[in-house]
Amino acid sequence: MVDDDALVRAGLSMMLSGPEDILVVGEAADGSEVDAAVREHRPHVVLMDIRMPTMDGLAATARLRGRPDSPQVIVMTTFDTDDHVLRALRAGAGGFLLKHTPPAEIARAIRLVASGEPMMSPSVLRRMMRYVADSGGNPRRDRARDLLARLSPGEREVALLVGRGATNAEIGRELSLSVATVKAYVSRLLTKLDLNNRVQIALLVHDADERQDGGDPGTMTDGPRA
Repeated sequence: MVDDDALVRAGLSMMLSGPEDILVVGEAADGSEVDAAVREHRPHVVLMDIRMPTMDGLAATARLRGRPDSPQVIVMTTFDTDDHVLRALRAGAGGFLLKHTPPAEIARAIRLVASGEPMMSPSVLRRMMRYVADSGGNPRRDRARDLLARLSPGEREVALLVGRGATNAEIGRELSLSVATVKAYVSRLLTKLDLNNRVQIALLVHDADERQDGGDPGTMTDGPRA
């Protein structure tokens, strides 16, 4: 957990002490402390505040997700401006939650993001989709369409379903593929598109104006470390 407010960290620690499958292994008070804390504690998920004095959470997320062995990141904040949401997700965050999110939903988000599935507060998701819908023609859309055009038909089908929010199991059912094959497709997409998580695949799809209906990102039973 990364937050400059000791009371917030204490509250989150208490909140996450309930679920038996989640273990809080470390804390940091600033984005500049994240790399050292991750090397020491090797978490599966980092809960990251945005506003911190020395290095903010967006810069820390981008630096952390640039590591080859990076944990997943959930950005948590009291501010859900369009700029914060898009910058966090483009930096590689796998989730974006508001701090008033109920404890059970925070725990669910940790499980989902640890499994590689995206998770955002409903209000944040609506803001992001509205932003994408209003973005119109621009160089980002052209670049996204060019990248998607380089994919094979099978890769493109998987990418579009990821953009719709489908889980690996849902994609497998839709395309008559095993979950292992879907995972291989997603890994190939990340390499081919030079992205680091499926949220960024979804953003690329929406940047290209390949609009899809929303979906439930699914569930997970493994025990992640935050």
